[in-house]
Amino acid sequence: MNTGFLGPGPATAPRVWQVGALARAAADALDARFNPVAVRGEVSGFTRAASGHCYFALKDAAGQLRCAMFRRAAALLDFNPREGDQVELRGRLTVYEPRGDLQLVVESMARAGQGALFEQFLRLKARLEAEGLFDPARKRALPALPRGIGLVTSPGAAALHDVLTALARRVPHIPVLLAPAAVQGAGAPAELRAALQKLYLLAQGGRALEADSAHKIDVILLVRGGGSIEDLWAFNDEQLARAIAASPVPVIAGVGHETDFTIADFVADLRAPTPTAAAELVSPPRAQWLAGVEATAERLARALRGRLDAEAQRIDWLAGRLGRPSSAVAAERTRLERHAARLRHALALRLERERTRLDRAGERLPRAAVPPLAAGQAHLARLAERLPAALARQGEAAHERLHRAELRLAALDPRRVLERGYAWLADEGGRPLTRAAQAEPGQAVAATLADGQVDMTVVRQRLR
Repeated sequence: MNTGFLGPGPATAPRVWQVGALARAAADALDARFNPVAVRGEVSGFTRAASGHCYFALKDAAGQLRCAMFRRAAALLDFNPREGDQVELRGRLTVYEPRGDLQLVVESMARAGQGALFEQFLRLKARLEAEGLFDPARKRALPALPRGIGLVTSPGAAALHDVLTALARRVPHIPVLLAPAAVQGAGAPAELRAALQKLYLLAQGGRALEADSAHKIDVILLVRGGGSIEDLWAFNDEQLARAIAASPVPVIAGVGHETDFTIADFVADLRAPTPTAAAELVSPPRAQWLAGVEATAERLARALRGRLDAEAQRIDWLAGRLGRPSSAVAAERTRLERHAARLRHALALRLERERTRLDRAGERLPRAAVPPLAAGQAHLARLAERLPAALARQGEAAHERLHRAELRLAALDPRRVLERGYAWLADEGGRPLTRAAQAEPGQAVAATLADGQVDMTVVRQRLR
């Protein structure tokens, strides 16, 4: 029997797929085999389209997976995903048919490990809040212009550069004292507490960080850059929170980015959204302070000019009321001299008239009457001789009266009274205060003494 070689029979021909149908079939197989699926990895190339949809890749050391998160799911995010974030995704594996790419349609996203840590964060937050550590009533206002600024952060952190740059630009004249500490890792909370304690000693006037430093700080910045919840976990330490609450000066926490919150943010006197914002909160620009100083100087100058004008007017008014005894004496002396001159002139005229009258009478009298006329003329001559002495006595008497008047006026001089320990009291308008009831507590009064004026404020009034 002849035998021959029998080759294989004709193979079954494979099914020929349409490209789109094969992609849909692969998507159905993935859906049946894997979905729903949860996966953990690192965010890469995160973008948010104008439509609100988000696109990124999730990767680890062994692979990479394209991801799409549509607007409805993206709206539920409680943080902003950033490059390098470790996240946990839940969604559905599928195939993007137009490109044939495997992708994960993300339905929810959470930071990796956030669940347990976040629950621990919430428990500590609730307990400290119940103790009153977050009470707004215990928060202190920031100093308007600190004498020194304490800074707690890592020497190698970008936050240090950001804070120092902002402070150098805005308040280069204020000293900044750095207390270095780790801001991440297991030992970070203890280092942060130790750094704060060093600054507390300085704030209380104790020993400085360096032996030759004599600066005193009035505010402390506790800062670091952003990161995951694990990166920021040192700032959720309970003992660190209590150390912040015990600070003798206000503390500003600038930890992470605007969406990051830690226990330190809640217990600090003020939370800043970023480290740079923390520096800006405590450092109003120098130009703003200079403008304020100039405005204050102008107001003081105006007030001083107004006060000087008012005081000058009040002095003029008081001078008009009090008068000067020397001026009154001079006026009286002038008046007396004028009267003496008029009296001498009147007596000379009277003598001349009497002499003329006697001469005319002598001409009319008979010769027998001449001796009596001669006797009258002799008497008149004697009177004329006595006139200078009489005028002199009258002048001396007038001068004596003037002297006595001058003594009486001097005795009435208000300055003589002031030299005996008395004072002239007047209100701000220059009106005299003669009764205790005229003075109100807190009222400004001026006391004029023998050698000047004293400005005083009424503390209380005692009425008899």
